[in-house]
Amino acid sequence: MIEIGKSKRKRLWKRKGLEKSRKSTANQENFRLQMFSRRAFVVGLGQGAIFSILGARLAWLQVAQGEKYLNLSENNRVNVLMIAPDRGQIVDRYGVPLAINIRDYRAVIIPEKVDDMQMALTHLQSLIDVKDSDIKKVITQAKKTARFVPIEIRRNLSWEEVSKIEVNRPHLAGIYVDVANVRYYPFLDATAHMVGYVGTPSQKDLTGNPVELLPGFKVGKTGFEKAYDETLQGGPGQREVEVNATGREVRDLTVNKAKSGSDLTLSIDAELQSFVQERLAKHRSASAIVMDVHTGAVYAMASHPSFDPNSFVNGISHQAWNELLGNIAHPLNNKPIDGQYPPGSTFKMVTALAGLQSGAITTGTLVKCPGHFTLGRDRFHCWKRWGHGTMNLTNALAESCDVYFYKTALEMGIDKIAETAKQLGLGDKLGFDIQGERSGLMPTEKWKRARLGEKWQPGETVVASIGQGAVQATPLQLVTMVARLVNGGRAVKPWVTGYVDNLPQYNEKWPSIGLDDYHLKLIKRGMDRVIVGDQGTARGSRIPEEGMQMGGKTGTAQVRRISKQERDDEVKQEDIDWQHRHHALFVGYAPLDNPRYACSVVVEHGGSGSSAAAPVARDILWEAQKRDPASNAFKPNGGLPRSHERDRS
Repeated sequence: MIEIGKSKRKRLWKRKGLEKSRKSTANQENFRLQMFSRRAFVVGLGQGAIFSILGARLAWLQVAQGEKYLNLSENNRVNVLMIAPDRGQIVDRYGVPLAINIRDYRAVIIPEKVDDMQMALTHLQSLIDVKDSDIKKVITQAKKTARFVPIEIRRNLSWEEVSKIEVNRPHLAGIYVDVANVRYYPFLDATAHMVGYVGTPSQKDLTGNPVELLPGFKVGKTGFEKAYDETLQGGPGQREVEVNATGREVRDLTVNKAKSGSDLTLSIDAELQSFVQERLAKHRSASAIVMDVHTGAVYAMASHPSFDPNSFVNGISHQAWNELLGNIAHPLNNKPIDGQYPPGSTFKMVTALAGLQSGAITTGTLVKCPGHFTLGRDRFHCWKRWGHGTMNLTNALAESCDVYFYKTALEMGIDKIAETAKQLGLGDKLGFDIQGERSGLMPTEKWKRARLGEKWQPGETVVASIGQGAVQATPLQLVTMVARLVNGGRAVKPWVTGYVDNLPQYNEKWPSIGLDDYHLKLIKRGMDRVIVGDQGTARGSRIPEEGMQMGGKTGTAQVRRISKQERDDEVKQEDIDWQHRHHALFVGYAPLDNPRYACSVVVEHGGSGSSAAAPVARDILWEAQKRDPASNAFKPNGGLPRSHERDRS
């Protein structure tokens, strides 16, 4: 029994041990399961958080920032290029081009698309002719401008050079060929001062318009190119281009064309302008203007010497620039509007008309000329040493008797003369189309007190009466003076800009300046006899063709005082230095019976108005009449019809 009991207990203990062991194992399994579940939860929670962050980031990038990155992506695929507008043309009254655009192929580089600019430019240099100085210039310019702005490397590429660049485009990142227009002036020096020229904008020219930064973009620098720059420029366009990984253009996506600038039509007759320029070239320095006495339209306005405006378009060399600056005849000056000269005897019509209006003289007034005039202790000489004898108004104008006008001026005083001069367009700017016009000078007693604090002297009136002393006038003012004298006393003003895109710029009629018709007829009679009279100072410059004869007035203006010794020795002008010789002037009109054309000619240091200036005026007025559409000699060269001409009389 006892043995049985022991074995039973053993079995019970063994069973309990097994059960305990099983429970321990189960507990361990449960613990392991619990630990795994916790770890899985933590890992799952971490993964969920990570996926949540990734999802949120993806949502932010694709939804909130989608447009931004789409644009960035597009920018890697699409190049947006600005298209410079074509500059409007400038043409003459018949449509003959004075300023046009010609095609130019240029190599340009965009800095932001180049990793090593020096290397890229050196590579290009191995393909086409590029100077080391040009490379340095491009690199310097790239440091001063935005990296997205294209920079010009070289212009005037040949077809062979264009082909080399295009074939090697995959190895020339950021470099491409640009096709643009270049300004060209077909009449060269003949229209340089008037039409002007364009050039690369300087800092003061920049307005903030992005198109101004494009390579090759030009702005007007002088003349009508500058005065009408905004009108001629037009508006830029835009071109979107798809490119591949090497930067080669694949296709155009969108193109918004640039708006071309407006065309500008001038009153100038280009062929007459060329004729005038060639005629002036026979002298060292001269200028001339031809205008319509009724409308004010300027048909020609030339200044010699001149320059080729095409040399300025892409930048003039230092040597050429210094040569222009060093020329004693001042080729850069637009002499018809900024040249101020003593008008000399061309001013005598002003003194005569002032005398008639003030009552100082009449048609019957006679003055004896012994060759000089004495005022106090001063003696004022007439140009004719032995005198003209007894003169009336008509003869005094025809033979240019100085003494007659000395005495007339003293009868009325300087202020009366100045008043008439102002009526005829002297002493003030005329509001001409081109910048740079100067006002000249018509002195008065008040002017001298304000300027010098001194009283006006009678001797100064004597000198001023023949257009010397302080009196100064521009050729533009002189031609206006003549036009007002022969058009019936209308306040005509000269102008050149006729039409902008076929819209007329001038329509008003010119008002009367209040001059007596009979007085004007007397003045014109004297001017007629300057040419057709037997004793006229310019009788040698008559136009031989019937119905085309001209009238006018010669003038010789001293640039320095003549000494008594020189007068006694009768020193000739050709025997003294050029810059010390007298200026030669002539103002005229044609035809005699019904004046239409007025002309002023100034030959700087030409010596004598009758020998130097009058023949030039004769040739110009003769040619102008031949080119009149009413003339049988005129052969139209196309362009604007005559209906485009404004009659403002």
